[in-house]
Amino acid sequence: MPSVKTEERHDNAKGLDVMHPALALRLLASGQQAAAKVVDAAIEQISTAASLAAEALGAGHRLAYAGAGSSGLMAMADALELPGTYGIPQDQIVILLAGGAASLSDLAGGYEDDMDLAREDVRKAGISAGDCLVSVSASGSTPYALAAADEARKLGAKVIAVANNPGAALFEDADVAILLQTPPEVVSGSTRMGAGTAQKIAFNMFSTLVGIQLGHVLDGHMVNLRADNIKLHGRAVRIVTDITGVSASEAGRLINAASGSVKIAILLASGAKDVAAAEATLNQTKQNLRRAIDIVSA
Repeated sequence: MPSVKTEERHDNAKGLDVMHPALALRLLASGQQAAAKVVDAAIEQISTAASLAAEALGAGHRLAYAGAGSSGLMAMADALELPGTYGIPQDQIVILLAGGAASLSDLAGGYEDDMDLAREDVRKAGISAGDCLVSVSASGSTPYALAAADEARKLGAKVIAVANNPGAALFEDADVAILLQTPPEVVSGSTRMGAGTAQKIAFNMFSTLVGIQLGHVLDGHMVNLRADNIKLHGRAVRIVTDITGVSASEAGRLINAASGSVKIAILLASGAKDVAAAEATLNQTKQNLRRAIDIVSA
């Protein structure tokens, strides 16, 4: 059986409970920093995973995230950000957190052992061929994560596995295996710390690359954001002005004319004759704004 590094004791944790608070915090900080560095070794796998997810979403299929406990919360946080950040329709994003809404008020551990629940959750979500499921578990052996991945695979979906232990059972038969080999936790087994930090970074990278590959990022701007509050409307205005050079007032007018679509507003400023023409160009380029700008400004 593979060594479970996430359960081992940290070499420097002896006497943690009697350390000076500042020294304890420095040790905790160094543990997080060491965990963050392991993501570099998984870049190629994260890239491959992002391509699978972007392919699924671009074809109108769905991206699902499955997990339990702290790992499930990391997955859920990434999933919840996708519609607002990159304008991905909510019905294309599926969140399978062991225990569902009940786990948001009481993160009870029993749900993570329920394989039948995982299979039922996957089936109820309607996961099918063409979809992509990301299953995450720090140990790589959480029953809920294992069963969710297995059921999704049986239903024809692509499976991305994320775990923090080498040789994890979750990696078996996965289309992409992302190993985030974090060192032992300063508080042994508390994987919300180092393992969770590495997972959060990897998820940030994964979903950002998905957005880039779908054509929703241009020169570092999130050009498909959903401007549904004052802050985001201001950001939309700044994006349009920065990319096109128009004034803030003109950018605001174009965003209103485009019913809040940053991409459409940018195309209007770049030479599209009207909203319909801008939409047609985006459809022609499969939502890739850079190619669309080249067309309307030619």
